Amino acid sequence: MNWKEYKDQVKQSDPLGKKLLEEAEEEAAIISAIIKQRSELGMSQRELAALCDIPQSSVARIESRKTTPKLDTLLKLINQLGLRLSIVPKK
Repeated sequence: MNWKEYKDQVKQSDPLGKKLLEEAEEEAAIISAIIKQRSELGMSQRELAALCDIPQSSVARIESRKTTPKLDTLLKLINQLGLRLSIVPKK
């Protein structure tokens, strides 16, 4: 069984597991977008941190998913990267 098959099985058989997996996937998608955009802009973590007035170590912890940023920190990051956070209804 591969990872996708395992996730699908958990989502079908365990409501709490489904909720936790979906939350983790959403968080990973946001963080991946931040990392991708920062890289495409040729910006270092240190440069992004300076623009956001936060420590570089905070950017590193967020990008490695060791911490979840508060909303105000997330907005600082995405705004400096030229990104926008959208809230849309679930399908």
